[in-house]
Amino acid sequence: MSLPLAPVPLPPLPREPGRAPVWPASTHPLPSGDLAVGGIALAELADRFGTPCYLIDEDEVRARARAWRGALPEADIAYAGKAFLSRAMIRWIEEEGLHLDVCSVGELDLAAHAGFPTERIVLHGNAKSPVDLSTALRLGVGRVVIDGTGEIARLAALVPPGARQKVLIRVVPGVEAGAHAAVRTGMEGQKFGLPVAGGEAEEAIARVLGQPRLQLVGLHCHLGSQIASLSPYVTAVRRMTELLARVRDVHGVTFPELGLGGGFAIAYRDGEPAIDPAAYAERVPAELTARCAEYGLPVPRLSVEPGRWIAGPAGVALYRVLAVKKSGARVFVAVDGGMSDNPRPALYGARYTVRLVGRSSDAPAHTVTVVGRHCEAGDILAEEVPLPADVRPGDLLAVPAAGAYQLSMAAPYNLVGRPPLAAVSAGRARLLLRRETAEDLRSRDVGA
Repeated sequence: MSLPLAPVPLPPLPREPGRAPVWPASTHPLPSGDLAVGGIALAELADRFGTPCYLIDEDEVRARARAWRGALPEADIAYAGKAFLSRAMIRWIEEEGLHLDVCSVGELDLAAHAGFPTERIVLHGNAKSPVDLSTALRLGVGRVVIDGTGEIARLAALVPPGARQKVLIRVVPGVEAGAHAAVRTGMEGQKFGLPVAGGEAEEAIARVLGQPRLQLVGLHCHLGSQIASLSPYVTAVRRMTELLARVRDVHGVTFPELGLGGGFAIAYRDGEPAIDPAAYAERVPAELTARCAEYGLPVPRLSVEPGRWIAGPAGVALYRVLAVKKSGARVFVAVDGGMSDNPRPALYGARYTVRLVGRSSDAPAHTVTVVGRHCEAGDILAEEVPLPADVRPGDLLAVPAAGAYQLSMAAPYNLVGRPPLAAVSAGRARLLLRRETAEDLRSRDVGA
């Protein structure tokens, strides 16, 4: 079943030069006051799939994957599955020629069942379980990123005699970057990687080089999330090449690969900065080439891991207003979703754009707080956002930039099932993930 294209072609929402888009590129306003994404009115999608629901623009995902592939044709672009993963997403990124970054046996299992080439899979994780490692070896993943010294012997013991597993070592280069303290992973004092400053990284390199069943092909780092400047990546390149030069001098080896992770910022609200793949490609590889020439090193093959940057702006969340309430000086607009499908505002204080869709309004805008339905004071979806003063129960609200770290982090708090996800493209919509039902939730409860 498909839904109709918008009857009248209309110009896209205005995009100011130099500002990152918040909505998918296919987004168009309709005469009714609604928006169409992927050629389909959002109100029609809400009627078809119910609310809350999520949609993802397949063409936006593919275009964003191609943006990185086009900017860095000599690099490996690995989609970070933790942002959002489904069988359809796996198929799209495979068809666009990307690699896949996973961090659990669940993500690895889904990728394998979807037919993704396992040699293009990279396994991450600061605390990989024995099942994670054995499954990765059984399926033949291309790379395992070693995150701690205790992982080295454990992984080597699982490699069959006569075989070798390609690995990278995740190092901490001492670069502070990221939008929130909870997502800054390039500095010492957090759970990921092996610090350069304390010598732990070089100790791990020596240990791996002494394991005949492990083939160390490179180093890896990841600085954090929502990084909007190129400077941290340039600094990381400098520190990583310094380390590569020391390893060459001590051990007489050079590595063919260097992973710089992801963390590329997107805009959640108008005017916010975002990373441009073309700008990254112009500056970061040039810095790598220059530093390798300075140290007399061969230039390793670069890998990057965009996840949020590909999935985030392709997604839109739809909610129905359940109640409007004034408390003191604040106006609360309560919707039928909340922190169970989007915990980011509660976790990181994330800020979002919210727009009334499905009808037009001439009422002046007033500032409201959009809250969820859950029994938690921190269940806030968007603070201090402008909505028409006549917003009322039954209205439809749309939240763009909803494709990453929302459904992937969702949980059935208050036993509210997780919402469905539909893909849109060229005037057609299809369900990718169905709504989680009360029966689904009861089926896990096996005790009495």
